[in-house]
Amino acid sequence: MKYTQLGRTGLEVSRLVLGTMNFGPQTNEADSHAIMDAALDAGVNFFDTANIYGWGENKGRTEEILGTWFAKGGERRDKVVLATKVYGNMAAEGDAWPNHHKLSALNIRRAVDASLKRLQTDHIDLYQFHHIDRATPVEEIWQAIDVLIQQGKILYAGSSNFAGWKIAQTNETAKRLGSYGLVSEQCLYNLAERRAEMEVIPAAQEYGLGVIPWSPLHGGLLGGVIRKEREGGAARSTSGRSGDALANTTVRAQIQAYEDLLEKHGLEPGEVGLAWLLTRPGVTGPISGPRTREQLDSAVRAVDLELSDEVLTALDEIFPGPGPSPEAFAW
Repeated sequence: MKYTQLGRTGLEVSRLVLGTMNFGPQTNEADSHAIMDAALDAGVNFFDTANIYGWGENKGRTEEILGTWFAKGGERRDKVVLATKVYGNMAAEGDAWPNHHKLSALNIRRAVDASLKRLQTDHIDLYQFHHIDRATPVEEIWQAIDVLIQQGKILYAGSSNFAGWKIAQTNETAKRLGSYGLVSEQCLYNLAERRAEMEVIPAAQEYGLGVIPWSPLHGGLLGGVIRKEREGGAARSTSGRSGDALANTTVRAQIQAYEDLLEKHGLEPGEVGLAWLLTRPGVTGPISGPRTREQLDSAVRAVDLELSDEVLTALDEIFPGPGPSPEAFAW
């Protein structure tokens, strides 16, 4: 496994992030534990989750699965850089109640204690804001985070799904208050969705945030979806965020060109999608959310995959990025 520092911090993390969103809803507890053991054996030390994962009536279930895995001992918790998130409403469906979501100081305090209990640990390494909160002043958020850091409940704070201007505002406020500020941004970023290159990633680089792309294969669209369709796996391969994207003739032509290129070079689409992100400036590591051990093994192989200049150039031709701002929308 290869490692890098998370943004401007001294924290060393693997260049592949183990996403756990499927643990519980898609993958049972025993299989989830086996995947986490295999990830650790492969040198993956960066695990990402969220308090709301498990979804529906099972919100928090994913954190519980991590907690029972940590409880097995064997230095599991000591070896893992643990990241989770706060924002979503944790109340039961149809039973929403004020102050059980978003980023008020009250909810942050309540949410972190609940996550620690589910995770069976005494601290969270990276506590991430799952979304911006338009109602809560940034000063209040940093006050709550600084208290948690002083209490030893969290070590670092990160953002997810923030706009470039929000990263700037949040870290400028932190600087004014004497807080350390955000150290990471988790954003939607992959070959088929490159808008983060316009402002989010430049802002992250300017403020020393590590970029952690989620949905690196765009919901399976970049994982060999047309080949799987031919092989009879269309129901599985087009699920998630890819949805009915292939019904769009332009998108289908792009994906076909992508798969044809990689077939020519003897490369696996899913592994290339991850490996491409590892070539991008500012990227710490993409989040791979395997449902099975085989998917984890494929993701691990991507870390050592070196893409030739010829392949990288061809990928840019198939999936041209928007370019940075303001050039992306001005002269």
